[in-house]
Amino acid sequence: MALGQAVDAIQQAEAELGKPQSLIGSFQGNAQAFQTSLSSEPILILAALLVVYVILGVLYESYVHPLTILSTLPSAGVGALLALWAGGFDLSLIGIVGIILLIGIVKKNGIMLVDFAITRERDGQSPAAAIREACLLRFRPILMTTAAAMLGGVPLMLGHGAGSELRQPLGYAMVGGLALSQLLTLYTTPIVYLYLGRLQSWLGGDKAQARKGARVPAPAE
Repeated sequence: MALGQAVDAIQQAEAELGKPQSLIGSFQGNAQAFQTSLSSEPILILAALLVVYVILGVLYESYVHPLTILSTLPSAGVGALLALWAGGFDLSLIGIVGIILLIGIVKKNGIMLVDFAITRERDGQSPAAAIREACLLRFRPILMTTAAAMLGGVPLMLGHGAGSELRQPLGYAMVGGLALSQLLTLYTTPIVYLYLGRLQSWLGGDKAQARKGARVPAPAE
């Protein structure tokens, strides 16, 4: 039995006993470490997203393009949760580790699309034409890399034997997240790219207009 399932079973049995309020119980050893690490995982996920955003912002010198790249992650998270639910697994520590792995694997789809589209825009294409060409020409490498990562997770998902209950949630999270992300990325990323690009142009236009107004000399009296 997985450690998370054992902890849930013990907590359920404790609730059914109807113990008095003066009796206090706590976990020790691996179970205590499991609960401690599980409570800190959301903070680790937020920290990983923040670090990724900062690094992408420095590389692209933009506040907007990193958001476009990170927009590929929600679909991966939903796919991982759906796969775990379909497989009958709870969101255990291993499942959360799989979601953290998806942050590094899935965002490369957005990087490939955004990087190609930015290059085409610098060559004079419109944003819509640039992101459309990026989806057409980058579909094959995106599909190849996603398929390779998914095939790497299939043995973890379908494996049996000693310790398989520990590895299976990781496989389910990886395969489900990659599958749904692959289906939605080519549809959602262009939309986010275009709308955030318009927002960036609008904000940049306001700043440019403000700088232009600041340079206008006052009329002489």
